Amino acid sequence: MTIPALHEIDEIALSDEDIVAAMREIPGYLDISTEDFRQIYHFAHQRAVEHLVAGITSVTLMRKGVTPLVGNLVMDEAARRIVASGYKGLPVVDDVGRPIGMLTETDFLRRLRAGSFLELMLRLVADPSSFVHRCHETRVVEAMSAPIITVAMNADFDEVMRAFASHSGRSMPVIDDAGRFVGLLLRKDFLMALHRRACTSMAAEASG
Repeated sequence: MTIPALHEIDEIALSDEDIVAAMREIPGYLDISTEDFRQIYHFAHQRAVEHLVAGITSVTLMRKGVTPLVGNLVMDEAARRIVASGYKGLPVVDDVGRPIGMLTETDFLRRLRAGSFLELMLRLVADPSSFVHRCHETRVVEAMSAPIITVAMNADFDEVMRAFASHSGRSMPVIDDAGRFVGLLLRKDFLMALHRRACTSMAAEASG
């Protein structure tokens, strides 16, 4: 699902007939033209969209308490940590905590030269020693995806949207002003927050 930037959220085209019909529904006399009505609608739509996404920021949505990986960790230990975390992948940080890459399930498959988990299982059954050796000898820094897309703690809706649009991953690290890892922002959390906000807005409009 692609999320548009604020300025890309389309307004509904209003015909002159629709505008005149709407104005007739309003009690009293409105001394405005159809073009004036369109201008009012344009600015009202803009304000409504801004209100819809207000508060959807990286710092409010990020998962805190996520322990990143380090580059010199071997892959079998990294796999254990990723499984224990409950995520599909984890950021890799340098000595001062700055993200330098991302290690995901896809990176494991690519490093082990398997196109799918089923293929990986079959090859593991056929030649387990080579896989064990590779996992024990390969460091995270050799298998991770890099460079990495990050987003600042104070990033707003548009900035988060552009960051996610620039890559296909499920998540990305959130960094502080010094570039250090402080949290993990999941694409599904971002989309869910927007969905909840839209549903709340529609419910409020219906009840009002």
